[in-house]
Amino acid sequence: MPEAAPSDAILPKAPLTVAELSESQLLERIFPRLHYGQEHNPSLILGPGDDAAIVAVPDGRTVLSIDTQVADQDFRLEWSNGYRTTGYDVGWKAAAQNLSDINAMGARATSLVVSLTMPPDTRVAWVEDFADGLSAGIRELGAPDCAVAGGDLGRGRELAVSVAILGTLDGGSPVLRSGARAGDILALAGTVGRAAAGLALLESAVPVEALTRAQRALMDTQCRPLPPLAGGPLARDSGATAMMDISDGLVRDGHRMASASHAVLNLDASVLEQLAVPLLPAAELLGTDPMAWILGGGEDHGLLATFPPGLQLPRGFTAIGSVEAPAPTDSTGVKIAGRPADTVGWDHFAD
Repeated sequence: MPEAAPSDAILPKAPLTVAELSESQLLERIFPRLHYGQEHNPSLILGPGDDAAIVAVPDGRTVLSIDTQVADQDFRLEWSNGYRTTGYDVGWKAAAQNLSDINAMGARATSLVVSLTMPPDTRVAWVEDFADGLSAGIRELGAPDCAVAGGDLGRGRELAVSVAILGTLDGGSPVLRSGARAGDILALAGTVGRAAAGLALLESAVPVEALTRAQRALMDTQCRPLPPLAGGPLARDSGATAMMDISDGLVRDGHRMASASHAVLNLDASVLEQLAVPLLPAAELLGTDPMAWILGGGEDHGLLATFPPGLQLPRGFTAIGSVEAPAPTDSTGVKIAGRPADTVGWDHFAD
């Protein structure tokens, strides 16, 4: 007798995709996961549900930033080493990189809106996971007053997420890139080079299952960065003269600060060598000089700041060099032990 066809009851169900839900049905699945910060945030007057959110500006000024992640440009859904990027990863990173921009001004994040563009075959579970990661990033990174005020869902050929974020200076002054002066201490909060080492592991042929705990931790820094959110307002209150987020590499971003401040940043080579030590598990595996990650790697979202000479650095900051005036025949820029540093760093439009 011919074998009976399996009944529908025992066939595995295909994962639900966003094409199978209406926008309102998808929003009903997302918004309950993004409630963090909405109930007790005095700045949020009106949250999701209407055409626009309403946010109070008690300081009279708003700190504003926006950032975008696009699949196959800023992340891959599946990496060469077999790791699959989760919605949680993308949501967390969306929170981290935007919170870091507000932090770098010495400000405190108050609210954000998010736009998510998805191909129709995107799994609903991935979108729910994204919402969980965004909410967890806000909460666990230390931005308790930041609420998800609303957002937008769209259909497109590429998976992309954009977040616009608002912050407050709480009556203080912003810390700009342009305030570094000769004699200042150059300091770092957070980490540098670890996300770049993690990216190299993701793009390697070494299976993710074969990575050690230390190597996996570096990979995690790329997927779920840990910006030092307490550092920004603390640096501002402690008298920081200049500050910025390190998203594109220590040297590239250092050049930006040096140019804005008409100064030279001179990095301490011995401190850089110490910063490279945690990268050795990846460097030895891949046969790479870890200093390339320290100088050119971005996406740790640490803070680069300068402080007046003689000032005790605030908690979490480590001196990594000094600020100097450029010589009459010299230009602004970054040096290592007095020699020009020429590491390129990350550029979105480079080949």
